[in-house]
Amino acid sequence: MEITAILETLLEKAKKDEKLKAALLATRNDTNPVDSFCKIATENGFPMSVMDIINQGEGFYAEIKRSTNGGGENSPDLDFQNDEYSIFMMRLEGFSDN
Repeated sequence: MEITAILETLLEKAKKDEKLKAALLATRNDTNPVDSFCKIATENGFPMSVMDIINQGEGFYAEIKRSTNGGGENSPDLDFQNDEYSIFMMRLEGFSDN
């Protein structure tokens, strides 16, 4: 299963499981939050590594860069990379009110 699909499924499970949700959100306070996040996800049946998260973000960023003005040197400087962990956390927090 692709990491995007794994993250989406994990998000849906965490939306329904308050204990899992709290554990995932608590990783933001850890010394190495992405590593802690991956360990919790893997323990809950969603195997992933830190490199899976990083590669997903960098791959998406590269796709955007290639799609603008032909990519390469002609593409505008993009001052960000897609941070899958942060995006996941923002989406998970959004479920607090649901």
